[in-house]
Amino acid sequence: MNTLAPLLQSFFTDRLVRQRQASSHTIAAYRDAVKLLLVFAADQTGKPPSRLDVADLDAPLIGAFLHHLEADRGNGVRTRNARLAALHSLFRHAALQRPEDAEVIARVLAIPPKRFDRTLVTYLTEEEINALLEACDQGTWTGRRDHALLMLACQTGLRASELTGLTVADVHLGTGPHISCLGKGRKQRITPLAVSTVATLKNWLNERGGLPTDPLFPARRGEALSRDGLERRVTKHAATATRSCPTLLGKRVSPHVMRHSAAMRLLHAGVDTAVIALWLGHENVATTQIYIHADLALKEQALARTAPQDATPGRYRPTDTILAFLDGL
Repeated sequence: MNTLAPLLQSFFTDRLVRQRQASSHTIAAYRDAVKLLLVFAADQTGKPPSRLDVADLDAPLIGAFLHHLEADRGNGVRTRNARLAALHSLFRHAALQRPEDAEVIARVLAIPPKRFDRTLVTYLTEEEINALLEACDQGTWTGRRDHALLMLACQTGLRASELTGLTVADVHLGTGPHISCLGKGRKQRITPLAVSTVATLKNWLNERGGLPTDPLFPARRGEALSRDGLERRVTKHAATATRSCPTLLGKRVSPHVMRHSAAMRLLHAGVDTAVIALWLGHENVATTQIYIHADLALKEQALARTAPQDATPGRYRPTDTILAFLDGL
């Protein structure tokens, strides 16, 4: 009897679902990583996936699989590392279930993630955000929906999955207007709304109607707008906005770029990075530091506060007692 099949079953049903209560997104990501590995391992070993053993998935094979992801599938380093993280989780579970394969498991767990260059984040300026919002044709139902969605995204910085998962009941427009969402890591988060966003959402809810459990931004048939659908709408409106705002031509606008834009808005307003981290739902405040690195204006302000390089170092001291008296007045 092969040893891998029962391990996979206990990993997904017992470990992820029952013990960790992992989200559907996490389970799907781990599932895809394992499926890719099984197909690759079957090709390398000549065994069908249902006949593979844990010992067949040794460190050399995992290393070859990671190379295959980059070289043959064209995945980036971040995707490669995400796949490796899923496999590490599987093998940590295997360490408890298969102690007789401890040597193979330990070598796989020792495979490190690959380092990668961290590029500056892309974000939209106020002019570009306004052009993107104006690109929505508010003479149509779809345009009014997209206008409300994009305005909410640029003001709150919600993730794509958080935007598409919103329901009518998540919008609170009374005293202390805010939006409520279940964010990454199953963390409940509320985000206050600006006056302009409140007015837009009121108009949209009056037109949208529906039950409290209905999606806030539905597709034409009434189901929740998919992530792919959201990205297509953003891309379409960004292409239209380039006609009035040429600076958008050099930017790839996506839902995540609108999230970055919300963070940069807060940073330019002087909001502390700890508050921005809470606003965006970051687990670690250090994650928010990427916005400081990307903000040239803050660095220019810091440069303006420094002394010129050709200035004589040291503290000024008056050369005469009468000058000292005058300076002390």
